[in-house]
Amino acid sequence: MSASLVAALPKAELHVHLEGTLEPELMWALAERNGVALPFADVTAIRAAYDFSNLQDFLDVYYAGMDVLLTQADFYDLTIAYLDRARADNVRHVELFFDPQAHIARGIALNSIMNALADATQYASSKDISLLLIPCILRHLSAADADHLYQQLTPFRGAITGIGLDSSEVDHPPVKFQSVFERAKADGLKLVAHAGEEGPPDYVYQALDVLGVDRIDHGNRAMEDAQLVSRLRDLQIPLTVCPLSNLKLNVIDDITSHPIERMLDAGLLATINSDDPAYFGGYINDNFIAVQQALALCDQQLIELAKNSFRAAFIDEAEKSRHIASIDAVTADA
Repeated sequence: MSASLVAALPKAELHVHLEGTLEPELMWALAERNGVALPFADVTAIRAAYDFSNLQDFLDVYYAGMDVLLTQADFYDLTIAYLDRARADNVRHVELFFDPQAHIARGIALNSIMNALADATQYASSKDISLLLIPCILRHLSAADADHLYQQLTPFRGAITGIGLDSSEVDHPPVKFQSVFERAKADGLKLVAHAGEEGPPDYVYQALDVLGVDRIDHGNRAMEDAQLVSRLRDLQIPLTVCPLSNLKLNVIDDITSHPIERMLDAGLLATINSDDPAYFGGYINDNFIAVQQALALCDQQLIELAKNSFRAAFIDEAEKSRHIASIDAVTADA
């Protein structure tokens, strides 16, 4: 029953990067539309290039792929392509990451990106999906760059829900961005950060204690520290876990060694997400099914993961209850 159950479960996706949803077919089409020369002969060659062994190798390909994103229409088309794919997986709520610094550095106007995402938010609503926007700080850039981005986002403050932290984790600890996160917190924004993917448990502590985040993105390596696990459990700090991403980037050796079941057993508020699905070979249902098959998760564990996705979302309690009730309605016999 599990595969059909996964398909039926309403879900929220809380850890997905807009730029990481760029499928080879759309990359090729946008390159042709914009007259961008790609170092690939065709779509098949692009897909073959989506083969990497670590986070930095992935990021090198990832940032190169952004070159085809030039206009407001490009960002809109990319976003609705993802939303259509998410809706097919019964995703009802999305909290979408995007990387403004990577585009501003290429001469793209922030206004074009934000207008595209505003239009896409309306499109999402028409498809019965709620969409929240979380611009992320690129941690391999300087703290001054992060502060400058935050200032540039001022006119769009009402359109964003929070601030995130992503990109190369190793050697770029959360503490580097204490200032900008303090400003965002004072402005009432939600705070999230990638921590404990490749970086050590100390990065998770820093994200909690220095940045004051509401949610940890990834957090796998928190499982190495029993005191940290207890804290995450007691405070019910959500973890947005991405199994196929972890496998593709060699964070884990095999899906059978993924910590998601141990997280659930420890009482953690863990969720399943797709991260950069075009590059990692699977959208949200693919991630659910991968861990279900590898770890023999039972139906109740899958249901709990779906409920956790709404519990961890930045939506009000009434909306959380409505979505959880919809899960109960479709899983009454599970």
